[in-house]
Amino acid sequence: MTVRSGWLLTSGQTREDTRLVPVGTMVPEDPMRTRAGVIAGGDSLAATSAGPMQVQIGTGRAVVQGTDAQGAYPVAVTAPEVLTVTDGDALHPRIDIVALRVRDGLYDPDSAGQTLATIEIIQGQPTTPPQPPALPPATLPLWHVAVPAGTSAGTGGVPWSSALADRRRYTAAYGGIIPRGTAADAGPYDGAYADHGGTLMRWSASAGAWQVYRHPPAPPVTATGSAVAVAAPGWTLHNAQGVRTAGMITVRVQVERTGPDYGPAASDGNLVDLLMFTVRPEWRPHAIYGVERMPTIVTDSYGDGAGYLTPNSGAFELVSWGPGAKVVKERWHRVLMTYPAP
Repeated sequence: MTVRSGWLLTSGQTREDTRLVPVGTMVPEDPMRTRAGVIAGGDSLAATSAGPMQVQIGTGRAVVQGTDAQGAYPVAVTAPEVLTVTDGDALHPRIDIVALRVRDGLYDPDSAGQTLATIEIIQGQPTTPPQPPALPPATLPLWHVAVPAGTSAGTGGVPWSSALADRRRYTAAYGGIIPRGTAADAGPYDGAYADHGGTLMRWSASAGAWQVYRHPPAPPVTATGSAVAVAAPGWTLHNAQGVRTAGMITVRVQVERTGPDYGPAASDGNLVDLLMFTVRPEWRPHAIYGVERMPTIVTDSYGDGAGYLTPNSGAFELVSWGPGAKVVKERWHRVLMTYPAP
């Protein structure tokens, strides 16, 4: 058998069966029901073309919920299954469903006494527009197959590149994050988490909706040169880089003193404030800092001092240097600053 279910057979469940199927408490939907779905891991139960009228379902594991009285069935597909699609109707298209179905003779009157798990195609009715068929109990939909009118092997078969629609629903262990969730998918319980396209969502029972728990980090925004800073008179901008990420800005500036030597600094290092450059508005600190100047280090590799950035204007001024030393012409001065972004 390549489709195995745990706790289904009246006898004969092997130790291998028990090891292969999902074991443990899965995400609940209510006090007695389990959230049915595929167990994530690679591309579980993927669908690929196996011929003009054939589709192959790959390996994977899932949990199939029956009626409340039945409970949930853990299932493992241990080898690919190939299914054949019935030829299309002469006049109307239809939608078939590839599904994982558990037939339990104790509960299912349509099982004809069978007790097994299968991958099968549940055929839809030809109609325009086509609608997917209703599913019997203990059935987990995996894929929709759009079958155009007149489809057969002789006419080229099912157009697989456009015919398959992914309908796999995912589940997880209790307390786990549900993969590939959607806003239309009701949360299983208050405080449940799901990944909606890279955004972590939390289910609020009081609001009856998924709510963003944490936005995914935005990609870094970068800029260089005069898009970041503009040199003051007496200075030449050689390079500047700005990086904005995770709510923070880092600015690195290198300017050369092209005006005359400046100073010297007083014996305590004080210097009459000297404007070096201005940071562009989009690269300045958060407005909460206002006019409160932000200190950082300035160095020319021979000496160093302190500089102040005024957040609201972007003005960067050199305010101290080595005691008695001058700011020397033709030396490159380097500044690195990090602060909260607007």
